Amino acid sequence: MSPTAEPASPGTSGRASRGRGGRTDPTRLWAPLLGIASALGAFAVAEVVALVVGSGSSPVLVVGAGVVDRVPPWLKDFAVETFGTADKTVLLLGIVVVLAVAAVAAGILETRRPPWGTVLLVVVGAVGVLAAVTRPDATPLWALPTVVGVGVGIMLLRTGAARLRAWRGSALAVSSAPGGEPETPLTAAHRRAALDRRSFLVFAGLTAATALVVGGVSRVLSAGSRALTAVRDAIRLPAPVGPAVVVPAGASLDVPGLTPYVTPNDEFYRIDTALRVPEVNPDDWRLRVVGLVEEEVEISYDELLALPLVEHATTLTCVSNQVGGDLVGNAVWLGYPLRDLLARARPHADADMVLSRSADGWTASTPLDVLTDPGRESLLAVGMNGEPLPLAHGFPVRMVVPGLYGYVSATKWVVELKVTRFADDVAYWSTRGWSQRGPIKMSSRIDVPGSGASVTPGADGDVVVAGVAWSQHTGIAGVEVRVDEGEWEQAELAETVSADTWRQWSWRWSSPEKGSHDLAVRATAADGTVQTSVKAPPAPDGSSGIYSIGVTVT
Repeated sequence: MSPTAEPASPGTSGRASRGRGGRTDPTRLWAPLLGIASALGAFAVAEVVALVVGSGSSPVLVVGAGVVDRVPPWLKDFAVETFGTADKTVLLLGIVVVLAVAAVAAGILETRRPPWGTVLLVVVGAVGVLAAVTRPDATPLWALPTVVGVGVGIMLLRTGAARLRAWRGSALAVSSAPGGEPETPLTAAHRRAALDRRSFLVFAGLTAATALVVGGVSRVLSAGSRALTAVRDAIRLPAPVGPAVVVPAGASLDVPGLTPYVTPNDEFYRIDTALRVPEVNPDDWRLRVVGLVEEEVEISYDELLALPLVEHATTLTCVSNQVGGDLVGNAVWLGYPLRDLLARARPHADADMVLSRSADGWTASTPLDVLTDPGRESLLAVGMNGEPLPLAHGFPVRMVVPGLYGYVSATKWVVELKVTRFADDVAYWSTRGWSQRGPIKMSSRIDVPGSGASVTPGADGDVVVAGVAWSQHTGIAGVEVRVDEGEWEQAELAETVSADTWRQWSWRWSSPEKGSHDLAVRATAADGTVQTSVKAPPAPDGSSGIYSIGVTVT
């Protein structure tokens, strides 16, 4: 060691950062970690309180829901287009990252510039409280998890920062003191530094460990979805009173890679605003029909199952679906006709809309004449593809309305139908710039080959091109394919169950020339309407345009 080097003292590390004048400062590393440990403690306690208040009151979830409620339509479309059904996971991860940065800053500020770390936590808590109490399904108690969590976080932060400052002070005293012999005051300073260091590390370690244990236990205790899954699995749905849906063999073309006619439940797209799937026990579920009606109606789950249920195949489409996108799926639904339920309530003559509300407060505006149309099977659905609704797709009860985008019709976890007027009530997405009425636009898609694929003709010299097309409640009468800027050529259509579902199609590309080509597809509806080539984004009422892909023939 050089004559001018400072010795490493017990309780400090030779790698520790240096303060003013080259003195050892151990807090630069530990202050951020103190902030993280305090935040972990805060969130663990908040989660425990949320178990009592309600799972939806979890601070991260209410902040995330607040973000979802306030993002402009273009940003929502970007998130769905970029991340697909993982958009909620990405949002929650982003919130966690922001909170982690705030925690690090709080640790540094409270150690170096008290009480600014405390002030920062108070600001973060205020945001959480505001997000909690402004949720449509919230009660004033929803603020409690955030308030208690932030209070615990502040206590941990201030206590830890005081110990860290004590360690810092004693360590700097050692590093700035001249060398001494054993049993001199310097030795006492060393011991003091070691004691302060140990005190802080024990506190920080216990805080982090306790937070992780408490948080883990709260996660286990809040896993109500497992219990609800068991309840769902025990349900035996009644048979439909009318003919069951039988999917003919001709509805599915034998083309590898082609989307199946009936979408499996675990592959069905999910786009909604719920960051946590609402947990609605069927024993507690009630649906109320209120508003402009002669007689309000309330129905339980058991009463619903006892009614004459019907089965109907319907293809659902998300308004955020881009041309050629996959936010569309077809299923066989079991449910009670909404027109029959509304008939029991006897809507007023001046009513023109039904505002449906989900268990988490989300709303959709559906034209009353669509729900009462005797030629349209709008259902209060309890079953999907032969089993009770999956939790993520609306269990125990949801709405299914052929021909309308989901944002104005497909309310999951539905608990209320308010008969009203478009002039008097506005639904969730309509307040954010989306159209109040959302009829699905006709569209078509190429599934095989994939975009950018290299294809090799088969033994017969042909390449098979296939996909799906939809025009719900009107039906698909034809599909055409075009190569480059050539003529449109008719494709072969598969059978279909009804006009409310999509239709598979295929086309044989005979003896294609080698090289790069563009393939395009368009559909024709049963009423003779040809799919428009006018391009439109999803907002405000659904995308449109011709879907095309590039392929290379080898």
